[in-house]
Amino acid sequence: MTEAALKKLQEAYELHCRSVIKSTTKAQTNKLKPTLEKDYTAWFEFYLAHYAKSKCSWYQKKLANLLIKNRIVFIILRVFRGGAKSVHANIGVPLYLYLVKNELGFMLQIGENETKAKKLLSDIQAELKYNKRLEQDYGSRFRHGDWSDGEFTTIDGVHFFALGIGQSPRGIRDLDKRPDYISVDDVDSKKRAKNPKLVKELFEYLKEDIWGCYGKDRQRYIQSNNRFSKNTVVHLMSEHFQKVIREYKEFGYKIAHHIIIVKGVMDNGQSGWPERHDLKFWHKKRIDMGERAFQREIQDHPIEEGTVFKNEWINWGAMLRLDQYDALCVYGDLSYKELGDYKAIVLMGRQGKDFHIIAAFVRKSTRAIAAGWLYDLYESLKLSRFNIRYLIEGSFAQDEFVHDFDAEGEKRGYFIPVVADKKSKANKHERIEGMSGFFERGNVTLNERKRSTNDFSALVDQILSFEKGSQVNDDAPDAVQSCLSELNTMGKAFNVKTQSRKDLRQNKKNRF
Repeated sequence: MTEAALKKLQEAYELHCRSVIKSTTKAQTNKLKPTLEKDYTAWFEFYLAHYAKSKCSWYQKKLANLLIKNRIVFIILRVFRGGAKSVHANIGVPLYLYLVKNELGFMLQIGENETKAKKLLSDIQAELKYNKRLEQDYGSRFRHGDWSDGEFTTIDGVHFFALGIGQSPRGIRDLDKRPDYISVDDVDSKKRAKNPKLVKELFEYLKEDIWGCYGKDRQRYIQSNNRFSKNTVVHLMSEHFQKVIREYKEFGYKIAHHIIIVKGVMDNGQSGWPERHDLKFWHKKRIDMGERAFQREIQDHPIEEGTVFKNEWINWGAMLRLDQYDALCVYGDLSYKELGDYKAIVLMGRQGKDFHIIAAFVRKSTRAIAAGWLYDLYESLKLSRFNIRYLIEGSFAQDEFVHDFDAEGEKRGYFIPVVADKKSKANKHERIEGMSGFFERGNVTLNERKRSTNDFSALVDQILSFEKGSQVNDDAPDAVQSCLSELNTMGKAFNVKTQSRKDLRQNKKNRF
């Protein structure tokens, strides 16, 4: 750690300590202590109220219970960003084990590097030195050492030690004590994820060097990270845990390994932390981040960009005048659910072998809103002047879908001739993957003027995120593929070179 970096951390630490003092001087009483100690979350919300801005959620309770009730336990905590992983794994639970259960002797804190590890250690030192509620009910516990040196000790001999990944833990001990609580916090990085060799080395480092630090009686391990890529140590460790769990079951051993997975929006449609974030919060977050980033950082779905479509294949450019295209088509892929899935509509044009995505609607909305958007587009671009085919994906509900567009037409006094596409289609994944060649060759261009819009951002995110078996919405690439396929059957297949009769006579005098 450089001197400048250390100074910056010390200034932040002092500011944090003042905040801890200020937050814990009120409502000081030990009358509630016996009751609070029976329930970790109640204890946490009282003694660490400056962290407990919201009620603890189910997964924080589950994590605490596993660590409190089991002396030998290994946990992977895969929680969305901002899910308070570090607060509970690095501060709340170890303090509860130490002060309430007398079950902590040596905590080893592992960070992505030495600086981050020491920063994590500073948080728990701040509580032991400056939390007035803890001091009143449990006494002054800090003895000597300092987080900036990477270690400190309490008056009753509990040791806290920080290591950055790659630093050797061999021989780490405090007298006869070995680490009995190890927290590995946020050690994956996008830079490391690009190098499988480094990820594998980190995986082996944790399994061999770090796990080798434990004593015999107590082995508590918690690794916290969101899984933003499959090429991460949290992914490899999760696969290892799954293998261990299978073999433990086979031999009848008590399960000691656990994987806790929490998404912003769980598979049942509920918020992962409803006490803090409602579904509206996540909906706005999804819009802000874009689909691909939201899936990777919030939904525990490590989409690897470029599985089918590569980012460099996304071309932006100017569109032609509508009368310059050989063919124009509007195609909609509308989900049956009113709000459950995305609705996607695209206006595309073809000139020769090139395809332009002129306009796009890619949103989670009602079909009525999608129909209104199409009519607005029809009016703003004066589409009545052009020969355009209007299609929507045929389905068992196709009449209902067409009715939504006709209902909008009744309000406006005219109708867009939207019809259902009843043609039989091949497997969706194969169709969309087959379209990738047009993108790779540079035959598909997106409207540069729409680049910053939410609709085109969602369109690009869904295209880049597309892969077989993916849980990401694919309504937009499906609409683009269907529209592109339709355009291939419309208009001129190639440019026809023509010549006037006058020129023909001049160029070929002996034409008989």
